[in-house]
Amino acid sequence: MAKTKGRVTLPSETNFLEETKELMERWGADAIRDSDGTKLSDDVKDLDAKIYTTYFVARNHNDFIKDHMEECQQLYLMSKFNIATTDNALVIDFMDGYYREQLTPNYDANPKEWWEVINRTTGEIVPVEHWTVDTEADTVTIHSVNPFHEYTVSFLAYKIWDPTHMYNHTTNNWGDSVPHDIPFNVTGQHSNRFMSEYLEQWCQDNPKTDVVRFTTFFYHFTLVFNDLAKEKFVDWFGYGASISIEALEMFAEEKGYRLRPEHIVDEGYYNSTHRTPSKEYLDYIDFMSHYVAQQAKKLVDIVHRHGKEAMMFLGDNWIGTEPYGKYFKEIGLDAVVGSVGGGATLRMIADIPHVKYTEGRFLPYFFPDVFKEGNDPTIEANKNWLTARRAMMRNPVDRIGYGGYLSLAYQFPRFVEYIEHVTDEFREIYDIVKGTKPYTGLKVALLNAWGRLRTWQSHMVAHELPYKQIYSYLGIMEALSGAAVEVEFISFDDIIQHGVPDDIDVLINAGDAGTAFSGGEVWKNPALVTAIRQFVYEGGGFIGVGEPSACHHQGRYFQLGDILGVEREMGYSLSTDKYFTKQVSTHFITADVDDVHAIDFGESMKNVYGLKESMQVIEFSHPKAAVEAEGIVMPANAEGKEFGEIHLATNDYGKGRGVYIAGLPYSVENARLLLRALYYAANKEEAFKRWSSDNSYVEVHAYPERKKYAIVNNTNDKQEATIYDGDGKCVDVTLAPSEIRWEEM
Repeated sequence: MAKTKGRVTLPSETNFLEETKELMERWGADAIRDSDGTKLSDDVKDLDAKIYTTYFVARNHNDFIKDHMEECQQLYLMSKFNIATTDNALVIDFMDGYYREQLTPNYDANPKEWWEVINRTTGEIVPVEHWTVDTEADTVTIHSVNPFHEYTVSFLAYKIWDPTHMYNHTTNNWGDSVPHDIPFNVTGQHSNRFMSEYLEQWCQDNPKTDVVRFTTFFYHFTLVFNDLAKEKFVDWFGYGASISIEALEMFAEEKGYRLRPEHIVDEGYYNSTHRTPSKEYLDYIDFMSHYVAQQAKKLVDIVHRHGKEAMMFLGDNWIGTEPYGKYFKEIGLDAVVGSVGGGATLRMIADIPHVKYTEGRFLPYFFPDVFKEGNDPTIEANKNWLTARRAMMRNPVDRIGYGGYLSLAYQFPRFVEYIEHVTDEFREIYDIVKGTKPYTGLKVALLNAWGRLRTWQSHMVAHELPYKQIYSYLGIMEALSGAAVEVEFISFDDIIQHGVPDDIDVLINAGDAGTAFSGGEVWKNPALVTAIRQFVYEGGGFIGVGEPSACHHQGRYFQLGDILGVEREMGYSLSTDKYFTKQVSTHFITADVDDVHAIDFGESMKNVYGLKESMQVIEFSHPKAAVEAEGIVMPANAEGKEFGEIHLATNDYGKGRGVYIAGLPYSVENARLLLRALYYAANKEEAFKRWSSDNSYVEVHAYPERKKYAIVNNTNDKQEATIYDGDGKCVDVTLAPSEIRWEEM
């Protein structure tokens, strides 16, 4: 691989000039950035490179906000559930469990007007005349309660420590010498004016800055800490931290009604992205996104007037700037940079429209929690690169980079050498892949409540962290991010209003029942179910994972069980026998699987059974055998019955097909299984061997416009494979660990 230069951003710091020059040469970096906690000295800024400077719009200015503390950012928070054991007054310490260094109650706004006390046993609002607030003790006393009913207080709180600064502060042990950054509110009169005036002066004072890296704009995603300084609630997509009296009043004027605190605290779920969004919450997202776009554009225009580029960090204070939202284009940004956790987040960044370039910040951070004695950061870097690289073969970001303390990374020669390889390989991929359409055998649509707004963000909580309840679904995103298929994200409303798009081959609906991703009550809408039934009946494919189309309604739990051929036993139909359990001996979907019972279905799904004899059971578990192996005797009436559940099945439906999968965490094997399931659901099995490999660990990506194709080893082991070209002709290859081999068509 030839040594190349460019498209790489290097973090640096004061008093690190010679080492920075060395790593610029080795990694081919053409841009230098600072980080939260580091500064670039003038000698570094004078290097032949673009200079990125981190810019905090709504924090890092305590000298200003301490004179206007009434303009601190705010949240609606909910107290713990409190039970009344008698009909006497109930005193609620509503700050119990919250971190007082981060949060303090807002008494500047009249609690009787802006707070809410709710009887959680009945759901009724407690009249304001029945409760009082003690501002000294931070308590609410409810003077009229029902014994053994539960009550909560929804209250406004000022955010007096920025969550990201708090994380960096504690992670890097900055101590008392570094003051807590206090975030301020763009809706505040003084704050709004300060933001524009300060940036105008800052641009004049920083002539060596080429790129202003907004981190990000105004409101941090919802991140609240508990009284132990640990994360209490985090939602990377949450809008709860953008509340202010001004915003609530502007919302009421624009939308024609006033939000209740309950529309934000949402019974204590705070409108988690997994919650099916209410009309009120969607209205608030729309309002805040439009407002933020207008305010952000003012700052971007200032940057442009000074001849600098405006870059947004996709994270931290990104409320209202969602890149796939309808107002994002109006901001006028030049670039977006985001943290790459794997293939799904790589595509989330790379596919962003309306910017000149995108950049991925790769892992690990150059922080002391990773770069410490006895640890090898190369391991994390290698894992991060291989997972992201797979998605990059479909659509690469325009630049890559790292963040943190370069002086820490410099102490690990093996890591430095590995990143030298990564940066060269990235540039090689970019030069061939960017700007051309790779071969895609199918077009797939992910169906959920959020649709395009959350493109490549389905099931995430905070980037790609593997929460127990989501890793069985997040694996679908990861598998698709590097697969030779075109992917689109559509919402239930899209189908209700317009039907299934004509160019879609396969729909995927995946998630736990009642979530925004499975759909919940929306499945009671006849327009939705009939549109999908018609789509499949006329030749389309539908893949359901977990509890697809789940909503107990009119004798069905899976509302599209007729397409999938399966249903889930909820305890209501135990009197009805379930006969269809016989597995097929072989199937196209599992042709690469040695033992179907070894497939990893993640958290899986209990009690799924077959609806009709014509459906095909590919994997059926037999817990009865396992139980009896433990010496437990089954009841007499169990004889002749099949105990177990279906995890993988298919069903013909008119000219189309349905496929049911109990869960699909990411692995190389599961990515292959999903790809086969897609081709099967689409009735295109004969096309599967075009530009493919017989080895699941080796993938083929073809670029017809470039007359090239790549054979990619996605592992750190040597691999042998038979490669099929676009005409189905084959050739045997042996690949070195993690090798990419480029071939001419």
